Amino acid sequence: MPGELAGQGWLQIGELALAFVLSALIGLEREIRQKSAGLRTYTLVGFASALIILISKYGFNDILVSGQVVLDPSRIAAQIVSGIGFIGGGVIFVRRDAVRGLTTASTVWLTAAVGMACGAGLPILAVVVTIGNFIVVFGFPLLEQRLPKSRWTPSLLQVSFYDIRDTLSEILATCTRQDFVVSRVRVERTSELSPDQAEQLANIDVGPALGDRSRDHGSAERIVTVMLAVQGVRSITKLAEKVAEIKGVVSVNAGDVNVTSE
Repeated sequence: MPGELAGQGWLQIGELALAFVLSALIGLEREIRQKSAGLRTYTLVGFASALIILISKYGFNDILVSGQVVLDPSRIAAQIVSGIGFIGGGVIFVRRDAVRGLTTASTVWLTAAVGMACGAGLPILAVVVTIGNFIVVFGFPLLEQRLPKSRWTPSLLQVSFYDIRDTLSEILATCTRQDFVVSRVRVERTSELSPDQAEQLANIDVGPALGDRSRDHGSAERIVTVMLAVQGVRSITKLAEKVAEIKGVVSVNAGDVNVTSE
């Protein structure tokens, strides 16, 4: 193999492909279980890691003297990997306690790896990983939509709401309308209203949300927190968003997702 293509042959492309497949398999399991970091995030992280290792192995041969270590250029790659983590962390944020930006952070990290490959004189690997990135970003969402969800694996939904009549009934009805079956309901705790919560409750128009039935706000003296075990094939995150829209609901915690009702 010509010297300028050393480290960029079918062996290295095969190693990248193996990292792509194995990382996608790990992410597939996380996606089916509806974790916040899923198929795309895991695939991008594993794929980029493989490229960085290949850069460390083959990217600096042209500046090393045979039989003598003149310097350790791989330390530069290590510093880039550490530093890019801060940039990636900056694009991860919490919106209403739900984690957002994980795939974006992974893409930032992968882009850094592609830039390192280009700078190290490994353009073929950089092109391959760039193509892989577009496959993940544009192709995997279509695959995710077709992934089977386990109907029998229960998800936990923790809901806190003002102790107003029929609020729990509306929560259960919402779960049913979203094609979920509620298999268990357990009261976690109750707590007295703070002055701010009492004022917020007084400003809530409960009637329209619960079928125009009158409600006595003064009867609500506490917040009730219940744990629901629900089963269904639809997104638990979307169910949490629907429950959070119910008048009187204070907050919803659905596994990795927390939603606060406004």
